[in-house]
Amino acid sequence: MSEEKQEGSFGKVMTVFLAGGLIGAGLALLYAPESGEKTRQKVKEGADKALQMAKELEEKWLGRLDGIVQDVKTKSAQLVAGGRTLAEDKKRELLAAIEAGKKALEEERKKIEGERTSS
Repeated sequence: MSEEKQEGSFGKVMTVFLAGGLIGAGLALLYAPESGEKTRQKVKEGADKALQMAKELEEKWLGRLDGIVQDVKTKSAQLVAGGRTLAEDKKRELLAAIEAGKKALEEERKKIEGERTSS
């Protein structure tokens, strides 16, 4: 659970970091003493850099998510297989108990019939 909280915190921190970067870039533009062409170039470079960071972050999180999905699938398959094995084992035990009960019942029936014929 703490790992999930850490991952959630990291995502929030990265979001705040990116938002702060964009706000900072905007403020820098307002106070920039450079020409419009240079400013536009810097804005484009900053936007490209932010886009690249966002793509990298997306790839990282999608990779983690894919790993989590695969773990869940694997563990689910293991649980299902374990459940089937357990059910089959219990079925065999139940059938063996039923057979033992039938055998005991048959032996008791023969014993009672033997007592009737001997009397």
